[in-house]
Amino acid sequence: MKRSIENYFLKWKMEKDRRPLLVRGARQIGKSFTINKFGKENFRNHIEINFEFRPEFKSIFQTLDPQEILRKINLMLNVKIHSGEDLLFLDEIQECPQAIGSLRYFYEKMPELHVIAAGSLLEFSLSSGLFEVPVGRIQYLYMNPLSFDEFLEAIGELDFMEYLRNLNVKKVIDEALHQKGLKLLRDYLVIGGMPAALKSYVCEKESGNYQRMQLLLLQTYRDDFGKYANKVKHLYLQKVFARAPFMVGEHYKYVNVDREIPSRELKEALHLLTQAGVISKICATSGHGLPFSVHSNENKFKILFLDGGLLQRSCGLDVELGLTDDFLAVNSGSLAEQFVGQELIAYGEPYERGDLYFWKREKIGSNAEVDYLVRAGSQIVPIEVKSGVTGKLKSLKLFMGAHSSKLGVRFSQLPLSFHEKILSLPLYAVQAMPKLMRELL
Repeated sequence: MKRSIENYFLKWKMEKDRRPLLVRGARQIGKSFTINKFGKENFRNHIEINFEFRPEFKSIFQTLDPQEILRKINLMLNVKIHSGEDLLFLDEIQECPQAIGSLRYFYEKMPELHVIAAGSLLEFSLSSGLFEVPVGRIQYLYMNPLSFDEFLEAIGELDFMEYLRNLNVKKVIDEALHQKGLKLLRDYLVIGGMPAALKSYVCEKESGNYQRMQLLLLQTYRDDFGKYANKVKHLYLQKVFARAPFMVGEHYKYVNVDREIPSRELKEALHLLTQAGVISKICATSGHGLPFSVHSNENKFKILFLDGGLLQRSCGLDVELGLTDDFLAVNSGSLAEQFVGQELIAYGEPYERGDLYFWKREKIGSNAEVDYLVRAGSQIVPIEVKSGVTGKLKSLKLFMGAHSSKLGVRFSQLPLSFHEKILSLPLYAVQAMPKLMRELL
């Protein structure tokens, strides 16, 4: 599977002032596979050390001298690592905190060596306080499940992928192609963007193995919490994780997770899961200016789950429902909102964690709300998500009028159109939005 983040790996490889690269993201999203693929295709040799499978390597990193570390790795693996030609890949680095600290010294004393590290639930190790992250000495890249664009490439729909990338407002989408896009979108929402589930689908489409793989992935997450948290914290993590799929699209209230658990404990658990990439927060903002964070209220927020496929499996939705036009309307349209949010994160720059914002009118008693606000250059663009083909867009128009917006976006099951400053896009075309916004603004 080709991943878009590979392009950023290549940029990193060619940088003159290159720092060790730490790839962050949730478990089982394809970090190890993609880094190993990159290593095989772009280096003379790549050496992988997985601290989960090879714990004996942990003792090597008790020293902070990169030369000594490499000497011992060479002896252990009977290899010769050449700086500038080979890649050293430290996987599951959260299992060896000393290795995280060593990244600083690889940058300071051996900058010519290409070093990539990756880890899952890294934040659980970082929160222990047993070591300090080498701030300024490493570069982060954030990775996510496969986007719809990557999904299309993985299942061989390369022509349709290119068609979507080249949409323009002056060209009408043929009805047959529109229906194909909606069908592919429903497939993606059922299968999701987790590589293991997608691989099961591609290899055995009719067997339903991908559903069992989704359940296995969910159980893997639950089991992981116990590795890095004490029993009490483990319970809070389990509670927040279990309730998350059912709370997508609504204003998050800790009391709706569990009335008996203090909100401060649930807040900490949610923070850890957010930092680990399992859950994403969408904070309310006034929309009065940029950056959004300056005008945001972190106490008012909604959430997204890691993956739409895992979300529908967690909710126990019947896979047959995914074959119907009503699938996106499940849970008051939260699946459509989940999908658009995931896509906005996936198509953003991976150098920082993708932050999302929504608008809620501040007037008391008002229900006006816009699902997402995004930046397009110096402009703020409101986005409304509709699960079907109807909707009056009252909140979108209210925001645009109050903020003198030059452009608004509506995602729905309707085909592409542009009328009265509102760009209407089919849900399957989120990847085309940045290009179209640049053309219209």
